[in-house]
Amino acid sequence: MRNLIAAALRVRVPPRVARVALQPGLRRICSSARLLAQDEPRTVPTASPGLTLRNYQEECIQSVLSSLEKGHKRLGVSLATGSGKTVIFTQLIGRVKPRSEAATQTLILAHRRELVEQAARHCSNTYPDKVIELELGKLSASGNADITVASLQSILSRDRFLKFDPAKFKLVLVDEAHHIVAPGYLKVLEHFGLRTKQPDSPHLVGVSATFSRFDGLRLGAVIDEIVYHKDYVDMIGEKWLSDVVFTTVESKADLSKVKRKGKGGSGEFDTDSLSKAVNTVELNDIVIRTWFAKAAGRKSTLVFCVDLAHVAALTQRFRHYGIDARFVTGDTPTRDRAERLDDFKKGKFPVLLNCGVFTEGTDIPNIDCVVLARPTRSRNLLIQMIGRGMRLHTGKQNCHIIDMVAGLETGIVTTPTLFGLDPDEIVSEAPADKMYELADRKEAEKARETQSRQHITGPEATGRSYNVTFTEYDSVFDLIADTSGEKHIRSISQHSWVQVSADKFILNGPGGTYLKLQEIVDSGPDQPRFRAYEVRALPAGMSKSPYAAPRELLTAATFTDAVHGCDKYASENYPLYIIGARLAWRKAPATEEQLKFLNKMRAADDKLGPGDVTKGRAADMITKIKHGARGRFANIEAVKRRQQKSAMADELHRARKLSELVSVGPLSA
Repeated sequence: MRNLIAAALRVRVPPRVARVALQPGLRRICSSARLLAQDEPRTVPTASPGLTLRNYQEECIQSVLSSLEKGHKRLGVSLATGSGKTVIFTQLIGRVKPRSEAATQTLILAHRRELVEQAARHCSNTYPDKVIELELGKLSASGNADITVASLQSILSRDRFLKFDPAKFKLVLVDEAHHIVAPGYLKVLEHFGLRTKQPDSPHLVGVSATFSRFDGLRLGAVIDEIVYHKDYVDMIGEKWLSDVVFTTVESKADLSKVKRKGKGGSGEFDTDSLSKAVNTVELNDIVIRTWFAKAAGRKSTLVFCVDLAHVAALTQRFRHYGIDARFVTGDTPTRDRAERLDDFKKGKFPVLLNCGVFTEGTDIPNIDCVVLARPTRSRNLLIQMIGRGMRLHTGKQNCHIIDMVAGLETGIVTTPTLFGLDPDEIVSEAPADKMYELADRKEAEKARETQSRQHITGPEATGRSYNVTFTEYDSVFDLIADTSGEKHIRSISQHSWVQVSADKFILNGPGGTYLKLQEIVDSGPDQPRFRAYEVRALPAGMSKSPYAAPRELLTAATFTDAVHGCDKYASENYPLYIIGARLAWRKAPATEEQLKFLNKMRAADDKLGPGDVTKGRAADMITKIKHGARGRFANIEAVKRRQQKSAMADELHRARKLSELVSVGPLSA
């Protein structure tokens, strides 16, 4: 067999070397199949055709290279599941320059066998003339290969990492890097001089779809900054990922007595305790009935369960109702696991159940339905589970996400929460854009509810309630520094929109001209809810007013349609270097003129310096000021009422949610 493999590859295979898997369940090639012993002749196989990168993949690579050129060492890249993270970091190997004549090697670290083998296959295809070795189980690398792909468990075993000379490495890549602050990773990074920021260490690039930690450990201890971020909502909008529809089903599971991990019960649900709460015949039958009602026509359903007992019980209920359901767990023998997964990919059976096996790194593009039969308090886990169904596949129109929402309590995370909705929101087959539209409507309704509870006291009060909307800010600077309003609109737009009030957004164009998008407050049923204007700046001295009368551009029924319509107009009429939200100049320090303008509002002992705010952030803050922030703050101050502090559980929950938000920029240690 070895000779047949060697003949197929046109190389001679030396004995007893680590081997790289070409395809799961198929032949394996030796890791040195691209370079034999120095005293033996070699034949290098023909390189595979050049890979065409997607535009965001090239943009991501350039962001990494630019940061490295500026002297940064430990970088994070945040990319959605299905974005081709392995392709990106494989391409980085050839793009990152050696630190020195001797420092040319690359180490790829991952925590699961599937990720290791996947990375090795990509490297083998991309760099056919390089030595590629595996550090995986019984396969032991030499430490001298051009590229070594290692599982964390294997490289830690018997301190096998000690054979790698840090001085010979230019790059360390970590897949699923939200695990990077775990003790095992820290031990390996310490060996390579990456535990702290050092000028003479290799470069570190960590890649993840969920760059946050539920357990509270700060990624900033290892990653200095995130240089690129593109989440699954962006990817769906740009058609790089499959469309999705969401359905939530209230299962009535009582989680009030389920234990939680972490200090003060702030972490994820305890597995054993959660299983007892949800693994009942009644609740499992609700899952089955929901599948029959919503997904019986789907070809490939992946079900996420709590634990082994839940997998067994739910599989039995599917089979009880005549559905060919099979399962894979961490205890499933490797051969059985590969066969079941292969049969599932071929569509030989419709339902595959698992617990914790397919949350990361598994490529099953045919999945067209995901059933979340396990509640979670982790946004990361929720995104990982949903992400399994978002890959594009021939004949697949969309993926149906069915979320079995449990009886609610503080801290649960459901699919609606990803779109800013309450966790108990019940939706039925709602596409992603409709989820956002629903979130917009709910937010408006929430504002109206807030209005109905607020009262103005004093001479004006005559027994009637006066509707007043406000948000509490300690200062006008806090108001203009608040970027929460931009997160939604910039998730669906590539342009630097700024929210200047609850229902108004501004996009600055050239020479003082700008677009204004706002909600039509008094719109009736079946009428447009949003209107956009262009306000053109006039030459100095031409008129008493610096602006021409606003010119209506469009009306739209949904916020998403309104934004897209404005973006189309802006992209055709305004320079990209002015309106783009992800331009390099926006990351530069604020100018002296910007700081002077902003510091007018700050106390003498609290002035901003060049390193305190970026040029883009300063521009957004100035836009808010020019469009009425001072007046907004004055009105807020007139009616503001201090609310009591939230309960400790709510405070911990809010802090956890904030820690899970990913944005480009430095990370705190």
